[in-house]
Amino acid sequence: MSNLEPTRVLDLGSFKRVAFFGGIYSNHLALRSAIDRAQALNVDATFALGDFGAFGPHPDRSVELLRDAAIPAIQGNYEESLSSQALHCHCGYTDPQDNRFAQLSYDYTRENTAPEHKAWMGTLSLQGRLMLGTTRVLLCHGSPRRINEFLWRSTTSTAFIEKLLRDCETDIIVCTHTGIHWSRMVGPSRGIVNVGALGRPANDGKTHVWFATIEQAQGDMVTAFVPVEYNHEALAAEMESERLPPEFVETIRTGYWTTCLEILPAKERAAGKW
Repeated sequence: MSNLEPTRVLDLGSFKRVAFFGGIYSNHLALRSAIDRAQALNVDATFALGDFGAFGPHPDRSVELLRDAAIPAIQGNYEESLSSQALHCHCGYTDPQDNRFAQLSYDYTRENTAPEHKAWMGTLSLQGRLMLGTTRVLLCHGSPRRINEFLWRSTTSTAFIEKLLRDCETDIIVCTHTGIHWSRMVGPSRGIVNVGALGRPANDGKTHVWFATIEQAQGDMVTAFVPVEYNHEALAAEMESERLPPEFVETIRTGYWTTCLEILPAKERAAGKW
């Protein structure tokens, strides 16, 4: 696979229409709604792209939902860290304040995730491959190069996308990690889809969250971002009961990020409140 580091890659099969769940961040209420919504859309399969814990309350509830629904999943940086008993989430932040909140989130998740679930996380592959018709699709968490790399719309150039596709010998790269959904095609059935996150709003002042579907239709790839409504007030109340940072709760209630802002490029940050 070119000059990329070797990794465990799961062969997932061939499909016509699939759904992808990005970072769940312990938002078990949104995950339950998303599973129901994906089933209503009659997708052939649903895949989870990692970061099941973090940010929200009761991390075991999300993992149990995923496992009970038999949703195939790959590791995010949280699963990699939790399963290896790491002391940090390796989220990829560089700002001290962002890292402080990340540590609070990771410590809570680590303390409240059952050993059985951590062991299961260690069995997950780092990447996955599937076919949508004749189109090759590579699933990863951050990027094919690094599990915690942030691929933002404003800073991911067409030339860089083309290089990743060549290096990975694929047509479509599907990722998450940033928390904000976007896609860009660089040719017929070639490009990147960042599916966003189920765990928290997309810093747009709206309380719903998102997942993505991709299908092959009339010889081309069609991506749709699907909004997911859920009882965000109930989640906020659970977070308060668990004494999670009030900044996290404010994001759930307002739809605007209050943490992890320094990692945002200028254009993505300008779209938010701060």
